[in-house]
Amino acid sequence: MMYNKNAILGGLLALSVASAPAWAAVSASEAARLGQELTPFGSPKAGNSAGTIPAWTGGLTEPPPGYEGSGQHHINPFPDDEVLFTITPANMDQYGEYLTDGVKALLETYPTTFRVPVYQSRRTHAVPDWVAENTRENAVNAEIVGQGEGLDGAFGGYPFPILHGNDEQKAWQAVWNHLTRWRGVSVTRRSSEVAVQTNGDYSLVTSQQEAFFNYYNPEGGEEDLDNVIFYYLSFTQSPPRLAGGAILIHETLNQIINPRNGWGYNAGQRRVRRAPNLGYDSPIAAADNLRTADDTDIFNGALDRYNWNYEGKREIYIPYNNYRIGEKGLPYEEILGISHLNPDLTRWELHRVHVVEATLKNGERHIYGKRRFYIDEDSWNTVLLDQYDGRGELWRVTMGLPKNYYELPGVWTVLDVYHDLQARRYHVLGLDTEEPNTRVFTDEVPNKRYFSPASLRRRSVR
Repeated sequence: MMYNKNAILGGLLALSVASAPAWAAVSASEAARLGQELTPFGSPKAGNSAGTIPAWTGGLTEPPPGYEGSGQHHINPFPDDEVLFTITPANMDQYGEYLTDGVKALLETYPTTFRVPVYQSRRTHAVPDWVAENTRENAVNAEIVGQGEGLDGAFGGYPFPILHGNDEQKAWQAVWNHLTRWRGVSVTRRSSEVAVQTNGDYSLVTSQQEAFFNYYNPEGGEEDLDNVIFYYLSFTQSPPRLAGGAILIHETLNQIINPRNGWGYNAGQRRVRRAPNLGYDSPIAAADNLRTADDTDIFNGALDRYNWNYEGKREIYIPYNNYRIGEKGLPYEEILGISHLNPDLTRWELHRVHVVEATLKNGERHIYGKRRFYIDEDSWNTVLLDQYDGRGELWRVTMGLPKNYYELPGVWTVLDVYHDLQARRYHVLGLDTEEPNTRVFTDEVPNKRYFSPASLRRRSVR
């Protein structure tokens, strides 16, 4: 893997050096631990001392019998696993040290309906060999640009499998691992999102989504990125009032050079316009204002409005290996409860997570005054996120339900869920069990012109 830098990039990076903290690079001998006592993505291979978290033995890399390929709804590889115990408001104090404040709040807010079914822990995350190799190289080369605004010296793998430096630097690194985590090369999916009202009513907003993870382009390298992590297209197909609209995003790797580029297509005006506000706490109309732009994918976008602190690791119960809730043909009405997802369709396990806290900087604006991230140590997915209002009160609890997509292989969320504790409403992103297919992954590299504003208009008016 080569790290050729163009003159413009080098000059702009130089401007940020004065304000950037000094980095203590990971040594080659430290990086050599990857694949030895550490997994290829940086977590300890060993389980915990109590034996309740198992050792990592390679993850899940082969599909179960009957699986025919990408796009088919996944077959549960653990059909015989049973609930070990269920956490309810009645016994939550017994398990309090393993619960986040957000999960405790959900138990307290919905005491008769919300519960946490706990299964045996299975460390299923895995990555292809070439991603593991790139991760080893990134470990000694990757650096944060400025005050968390960008990334340099990394490509095709987790940039910081071994966190290092002070607590602020570790926090940036952990979040950048989430932002650049392995999710395949290209993916398409038709799915729906819903905002569930207090009486349980909801209306589907259905769209076709396409993404090319340029950072994982198997035919490229860092010098070919053109400062873009991924390209994303979404075409709204229903309801009629929103149908025909589209969004195009170029997510940038170094936001000092160029912040996120976004465009929207308005079907009524038949025009493509730049969308400069598609970031931070801009509300998402399809989510009935229950999700902000940077809530998408649990968290995305710039880090610059917050002060960041790494709080270490914890063992907590998190959603994991959620195959049942993604089974083909499962009616949405069975998934969606009045106040939250049907808990009997969810699976929780004990895992180690990185805990990161972000506090809004003085003088900056965002609807969330504080955010606390719980990032899976294996996959680097943020699986739980507690979000506080400006008064310091817990406001929204975000939850990602992951599983291993064994055709990649790798762990990514099935559904993303956003609970508003104050409004007693919630929003769900990624429903596709009533669709003929789920996510379709491919290693084919599209022409980048496919993700241009001109292409957006041509495709939208068909």
